[in-house]
Amino acid sequence: MSKHYAIGVDLGGTSLRAALVDRKGKLGSSRKVSSEGDVMSSLSAVIKELWTDGVVGVGIGVAGLVDREGHGVISSPNLHALDGRSFNDLGLKVPLMVENDANAAALGERWLGAGRDIDNFVLITLGTGIGGAVFYHGELLDVAAEAGHMCVEAGGISCPCGGHGCLELYASATAIKNAATTALEQGTASILRDCCRGNIYRITTEDVYRAARDGDTLARGILKDAGRYLGVGIANMVNLFSPQAVILAGGLTGAWDIFVQEAIRESGKRTLKGLAERARLIRSPLPEDEIGVLGAAAMVLDDKGHHV
Repeated sequence: MSKHYAIGVDLGGTSLRAALVDRKGKLGSSRKVSSEGDVMSSLSAVIKELWTDGVVGVGIGVAGLVDREGHGVISSPNLHALDGRSFNDLGLKVPLMVENDANAAALGERWLGAGRDIDNFVLITLGTGIGGAVFYHGELLDVAAEAGHMCVEAGGISCPCGGHGCLELYASATAIKNAATTALEQGTASILRDCCRGNIYRITTEDVYRAARDGDTLARGILKDAGRYLGVGIANMVNLFSPQAVILAGGLTGAWDIFVQEAIRESGKRTLKGLAERARLIRSPLPEDEIGVLGAAAMVLDDKGHHV
């Protein structure tokens, strides 16, 4: 019997990740390219590069509101080039499934990660933006769960989504980098000035975290401020969905001992006591580059991804 694969695609605001995935969740060939520019052409090229005998379908997790039946994107605050577009334009000869990227990540978490033995959990993805997904009674809840676009600051910063004060404007990787750059532009003292050969516009969240660990006042303040806003978001999700666990995934979980610990403290102040005692906060064990790809592939491999 020939081996069956899915091509799983994780299409975020900064990068496009894709890989061949077999029914046991083992990743084969993979690609990672920028999602800026002509993203449809980039996606088509990546799929062609990964194609092999045994591919039974393609699953795509994409940032934004999706049209599952039309296999497309309704709107994407971080990928406007895909607004109103359908991935049917790729002309694939195999089944195609499309899902919000955080929902896809939750399917990966349920399949092979921290959520495999938890029926009720909230997943929050922490990267370029912030996403959310909810599992309830072992099933992915069919709701937008746009955690990154909940308002945490009334009258706050305007967001590309059309709202103001959205969580991802204060607690995402983009928010952290912007806060560091703005402070340095204003002349704030920081060892971050020595990063990137003095080019403050190339500072990364990893640079901010390293500076914070070295005791830099600016970097620590930025991460703690972002963590407090994340804590507000976590409390809101727990108070709404009363999960058994909140699973945090994505690159920013690397700053756990400053950023996430501040979020835990803040959420503890804001979560209803009975719910807080029930909800564990867990870091995803799955690599950042794999969780969304696995979930996207799982949609194809069993039409649900819940029990592949």
